[in-house]
Amino acid sequence: MKKLFKSADNNSSRSAGRSEVGESASRDSLDQPSAAGPPPDETTRLLPNRIDSNHAGYLSPDDPAVSPYNLFSVRATHYFTGFLLFLTSVWWILLLVSLFVTPPGFQTRGSPFTAFAYATVALTSLAVSLLFFAAPSKSVRVITGIVALFLFVNTIVTAAVERTRHEEGWVGITSVAWALAMAVWTIVADRTVQWGKREEEERLTGRPESRRTLLEWIEVSVSSIALLVLCVVTGLLLCTLILRSVDAGLAPLGHRYWVDGDKYEIHLYCHGTKSKEHLPTVLFEGGEGPVENGLWQFAQNAVQNGSINRYCFADRPGLGWSDTAPSPFSAGQATEALSEALARAGETGPWVLVGAGIGSIYSRVFSSRHGAEIEGLLLVDPLHEDLLERVGASGRGFGLWLRGVLSPLGLDRIPGALFKGRTREDRVWGRAAYQSSKAIFAKLQESLVANSLTKRDATTSRAIQYQDTPLVLVSSGVQIKRDKAWEDKQKDLSKLTHTLVSWDIVEDAPHEIWRTIEGREVIEKRLKKLVRRQLKRPSTVEAGEKEELVADQ
Repeated sequence: MKKLFKSADNNSSRSAGRSEVGESASRDSLDQPSAAGPPPDETTRLLPNRIDSNHAGYLSPDDPAVSPYNLFSVRATHYFTGFLLFLTSVWWILLLVSLFVTPPGFQTRGSPFTAFAYATVALTSLAVSLLFFAAPSKSVRVITGIVALFLFVNTIVTAAVERTRHEEGWVGITSVAWALAMAVWTIVADRTVQWGKREEEERLTGRPESRRTLLEWIEVSVSSIALLVLCVVTGLLLCTLILRSVDAGLAPLGHRYWVDGDKYEIHLYCHGTKSKEHLPTVLFEGGEGPVENGLWQFAQNAVQNGSINRYCFADRPGLGWSDTAPSPFSAGQATEALSEALARAGETGPWVLVGAGIGSIYSRVFSSRHGAEIEGLLLVDPLHEDLLERVGASGRGFGLWLRGVLSPLGLDRIPGALFKGRTREDRVWGRAAYQSSKAIFAKLQESLVANSLTKRDATTSRAIQYQDTPLVLVSSGVQIKRDKAWEDKQKDLSKLTHTLVSWDIVEDAPHEIWRTIEGREVIEKRLKKLVRRQLKRPSTVEAGEKEELVADQ
């Protein structure tokens, strides 16, 4: 028994000794520096804390596993942003195509360049968001918020102002509203990634990281700069839209008439009285710009001087107060639109046509299709159909397209309004009218078909032109001296009909001959002669009988 008690005492002593050694080792372990961290001090916790990133259960912040993509909500946001980018790309491509060929139902009565600009803004914001998706930033969200604010005001102005709503149609309103929605979505997406990044950092590293890597700083900087550019763009779009809204308050001289199945409106203006002598009405066709910018004042003076009694003119689609037409749009289609507008206005002629520059092509096509109603044709430094290749040159077309893409920014119109005193009249039909998106688009349409459809129309019109129509040709001496081909083609146009009344060359006059005093005097003198000239033609019945007689022979 004594041996048993003695053995038990020895075992108890050894257990106690081991326990003391273990406790001592445990205490010593707290006092010794850990291989995984700094040596302990008075602030060192005795128990490990969750926010201690050096704890064996957490990852390094630079570990690739620490990613917001671990969360389903972030991945879903990324995929949905990609889907929105795809939809926006399809819309952007459709609008790009509509600049050249209008898809059915895709017409805007203003300039399609504006809708294209908003689609580009939406596409850019989504592309930047997707490209730098994993690098959220407060600066990016703030800048995008300013972009969204600008787009919100753009949407309100576009929908609230009657004229802009009419010109943009559903295509333009959809584009600006979609751009606004995409800007808001990119803010939501960036905030979602920011939340997901913080959650994953807390879960995997023990604390949210405030530092960024060099690559992240580069991504944030590039995205911020891109969005700053986008912010400036949307601000310029808003300024241009405000200018358009101000210009919409300028009432047209005449009336607008729906044409081509009520697709767009043509502005037509007539002034003067019909005389008892049944003198013809003069129908003016402008050249490279609206009739109101020069020829209208000439016509007013001609009425006051008694040279003519009555005149009319219409703005070609895209110029002045007229809407733009669907693409492609040729001289023949423009003539049909003019004929329909005249019919709706109750204007039946007879007519003396005055066409200037490229407008002479349109006057010739109109003359060939209304031959019995035409009592004279006056061409002011006209463009020959063989020179339409200059209008349709690829370099010129690309330049017009590029100007059109930039035109919604108002880079020339805004400074003109702020610093050069450009008025509404200047921008609608005056010296700054060529800067508008509508006018540039009309020029682009003209260029695209100049050497094909329009040339065909002009060639056909020459073949069916009434040869007894009195013709007056007034040419620019400056243009003839400068361009030998122009001189040769002026000679050819003098043979357009068999009844050439006169061909005048105004020596010191530019292409727009009416800009000089001598040029105005010559044009008015010849126009008065045409209007007062009583052309005797056989009646329609007599002409038909002669045709039958010739056929029988």
